Amino acid sequence: MLGQSQAFSGFSVDDLAAARRFYGETLGLEVEETGQGAMRMLIIRLGSGARIFVYPKETHAPATFTILNFPVDDIDATVGELERRGVTLERYPGFEHDEKGIVRGDEGPAAIAWFTDPAGNVLSVLQEN
Repeated sequence: MLGQSQAFSGFSVDDLAAARRFYGETLGLEVEETGQGAMRMLIIRLGSGARIFVYPKETHAPATFTILNFPVDDIDATVGELERRGVTLERYPGFEHDEKGIVRGDEGPAAIAWFTDPAGNVLSVLQEN
C-alpha cells in the first residue's frame, strides 16, 4: 500500500538555530529552513536523496536511541574530523570502545561511533564490513 510513498522521517530539537548550525556547518549536510512562526522547521537532505524534517518542540526530550546513521568509508578519518569540528563521541556501557571511542566488531557494522546533536539526539557514523 505505501511501498511507493516518498516517506520521510522527522525528529524534534529544543533549539532550531543550534540544530541548523550543527547539521549544516558541523556535519556539512544540506539544510534548509522553511515555514514561519510555530511552523518553522528544517529540511535536511541526505546524500541518499532522503529528506528529514527537524522541528522545534518546547517539551523536547532527546531520543534514547540512534535516530540517524551515517555510513562512511573510513571511520577513523571521519571520527578525527568530527572531533576537529568539536563533536564529542559517546561511550556507552556494555560496549568495548577503543581509544578513539569507536566500537569495532565482527558482527553488524565493522565499526561504529556514536555522538549527539545539540538537542541530545543520538547519531552514529559506521563503517560496514
